[in-house]
Amino acid sequence: MIYFRLLGRLALRFFTYLGELSGLIGQILESFFRGPKRWRQIFEQIAEIGYRSQMVVIITGGFTGAVLAAQALFQFALVDMESMGGVIVSIGMMRELGPTITGLMLAGRVGSSIAAEIGTMKVTEQIDALRSMGVHPIDYLVTPRLIAMAISIPLLIAQSVAFGILASYVVGVHLFKVPGAYWNFNVERFTDGTDITIAMIKGFFFGLLIVIISCHQGLRASNGAVGVGRGTTDAMVLSSLAILIFNLFLTMAMQIIFPVGLGVT
Repeated sequence: MIYFRLLGRLALRFFTYLGELSGLIGQILESFFRGPKRWRQIFEQIAEIGYRSQMVVIITGGFTGAVLAAQALFQFALVDMESMGGVIVSIGMMRELGPTITGLMLAGRVGSSIAAEIGTMKVTEQIDALRSMGVHPIDYLVTPRLIAMAISIPLLIAQSVAFGILASYVVGVHLFKVPGAYWNFNVERFTDGTDITIAMIKGFFFGLLIVIISCHQGLRASNGAVGVGRGTTDAMVLSSLAILIFNLFLTMAMQIIFPVGLGVT
C-alpha cells in the first residue's frame, strides 16, 4: 500500500510539473508573437549564452572527438580499416555527440546561471517590482533568453563538431599514421548535409529545454538563498535529464526521417 501511495505522489508531482511547464510555454508563445522584442536584453544574452560558452564547448568537442577517434582506431586496427575512423567521428559528432555534449555543457553553465539569476530576482521581489512598473516578467526575462539560445546554440554546436572532427584528424593522421587522403576522402564520402540538419534540429530542441526548465525553476524559487540554490541545482539536473531522455525520441524520429547514410556510394 505504501508503494502505491509513493507512486501516486510521484505521478501527481510529475503531471503537476508538466502542467506548470505547459503554462510557461503558453506564456512564452504569447510573449513571442504579441509582446515587445527587447533587443538589448537579447543581445546581452547572446553574449552571455553564446560568446562566453565558446571555450567550454570547443574544449569539450575537441577532446570528445579525439577520444572517439582513438577508441574507433583501436578497434579498426584489428581489421585494417583505420581509414574509416574519421567517418565514425564525423557522423557520431554530428548526429549524436556534438548536440548532446553541447546541450549538457550549456545545461550546466547556462541553465544554472539562468535559474540563479531569475531565482534571486524572485526571492528579492524584483519580479514583483517589474510587474508594478507594467513590465511582464516573461517579456523581460524569459523570451530574450529563449531567442538568444535559439540563435547561439547552432553556432556552438558547429564549433563543437568542427573541433571534434579536427581533433580526430590529428589523432588519426599524426598519431595513428593513417594516410590523410584516405581519411578525408571517407569523411567527405559518408558525411552530408543530412547529418548537419540533424545536429541543428537536436540542438534547437535541447536549447529550448534548457531555457524553459531553467526559467521555470527560477520563477518558482522561494525560501531565500536556500531556495535559489535548490532551484539552481534542480535546473541543471532536470535540464540534463530532459536532454538525455528527449534525445532518445529525437534519435528515433530522425532515423525515420533521415536514415543513416553509410550506404551511400
